[in-house]
Amino acid sequence: MVYKSDIEIAQSTELMPIVEIAKKAGIDEKYIEMYGKYKAKVDYNILEDLKDKEDGKLILVTAITPTPAGEGKTTTSVGLADALSKLGKKTMVALREPSLGPVFGVKGGAAGGGYAQVVPMEDINLHFTGDIHAIGAANNLLAAMVDNHIYQGNELGLDTRKITWKRCIDMNDRQLRFIVDGLNGRTNGVPREDGFDITVASEVMAILCLSTNIENLKENLRNIVVGYTRDDKPVTAGQLKAEGAMAALLKDTLKPNLVQTLEHTPAFVHGGPFANIAHGCNSIMATRVALKLADYVVTEAGFGADLGAEKFIDIKCRKAGFTPSAVVIVATVRALKHHGGASKNEWAVENLYYLEKGIPNLLKHLENITEKFGLPAVVAINRFPTDSEAELNFIKEKCKELGVNVALSEVWAKGGEGGIELAREVINLVNNGKSNFRFAYDLDMPIKDKVEAIAREIYGADGVDFLPAAVKEIKQLEEKGFMGLPVCMAKTQYSLSDDPKKLGRPQDYKISVRNVKVSAGAGFIVALTGEIMTMPGLSKVPAAESIDVDSTGRISGLF
Repeated sequence: MVYKSDIEIAQSTELMPIVEIAKKAGIDEKYIEMYGKYKAKVDYNILEDLKDKEDGKLILVTAITPTPAGEGKTTTSVGLADALSKLGKKTMVALREPSLGPVFGVKGGAAGGGYAQVVPMEDINLHFTGDIHAIGAANNLLAAMVDNHIYQGNELGLDTRKITWKRCIDMNDRQLRFIVDGLNGRTNGVPREDGFDITVASEVMAILCLSTNIENLKENLRNIVVGYTRDDKPVTAGQLKAEGAMAALLKDTLKPNLVQTLEHTPAFVHGGPFANIAHGCNSIMATRVALKLADYVVTEAGFGADLGAEKFIDIKCRKAGFTPSAVVIVATVRALKHHGGASKNEWAVENLYYLEKGIPNLLKHLENITEKFGLPAVVAINRFPTDSEAELNFIKEKCKELGVNVALSEVWAKGGEGGIELAREVINLVNNGKSNFRFAYDLDMPIKDKVEAIAREIYGADGVDFLPAAVKEIKQLEEKGFMGLPVCMAKTQYSLSDDPKKLGRPQDYKISVRNVKVSAGAGFIVALTGEIMTMPGLSKVPAAESIDVDSTGRISGLF
């Protein structure tokens, strides 16, 4: 068998014109805005036509704690959608957009893999429909208006030492984390400390994904806190009169992007907030339209069930009123062995000892979904040829003890056909699974108690150490009326704890919260733990070194 890379598989597949995909999804052509032959935006006004239609079933795909061994969450999501389509279910998949930072940085493309991809994968991974660029432009327009306001007399009394709004760029660029700008004379602005976030960590990205219409988008933008006065009063984008111009830049960005899978299942790829920093889910708008169009909607949340799934439920579902009908938790034998302490050269060798040591990580995520959030779940083992029957049976038996089935998934190699077993299990859960859906905490709880609830119940920590700065910030936020917001934890994705070196299911530890800030526009409180950063850096050998384009315009190296 000749091995093909993801991009070679994608480029060798004949795509259907996007108008045909729209027709398959039931989208009237009047709502389609073409971006070439294979991409389109869908006008969100379609919801008015669909308002009386019953919603389809929402299937959430999450995973164990990520490892270098990989889990294949996006690949599983796409393959599951194709498998459901093969079984005669009208299905759509709703995913996040990839960020250029990770694409050029650590992992290359992020549109699925093998024979379970969304396409055109080069476009999706690179500029796509320009959404992330528009978000960056809106973010930086607000930054420019902040500094111009100060330069023009600072009527609102912004303290230049307390400006919280940063500029952004969609690239991993550690050099820009902390900068000083406004130098070289009065005509060039007011000197101050500044910095950049990666665009997908911008509050504007979170706002876009959590907005329900254009008016709600403007309201959310208006509420952004850009900094504080000398007596600690918040200054907002609305006070700077910035929300209208920002919304004008984002009016088309709010419209979901329609593409297709390799097997021509309709797909929305829209919005891309980081899950270790922001809330890690695609847009409410795309999910809502998909639920009106399809009987089954497969969506994913970033990283493991401690990060993406928790935020999907406690932030996105709470905001939009969504209730998942079933949850898929993706794992691999080799990743579980990594959690058990196996070195890379041991991943492909049968070893029940390492598997037994690593499986508590999977069981904790499973416990989170079924016991903490009360949702029916299935474990999807993303199967590799090196997985032994003994290892697979061991996982099945451990999951059975919690009353959860395991389905093998071979969608990377076989596409939708390799996901039939998983799809049948999902259909069974939707029809027969018991749901007692609930959130991890109540909104009226104090901020500290919400953070404690997430740390203890979802991460399995013994509690939380709030550093002095965080204690002070929480007190100020509650005094300013922000107590009733959900909490968005900024935490490493590589551990259930806030220490990326603690694999498996850590015991006897506390989460350390160093800072707490408000994202008033997005409508949540951000608690920063450990050493989490809002601007990643490139790796020693970035993926960008392998990406190229030939004389015909054909791109290579996107995995």
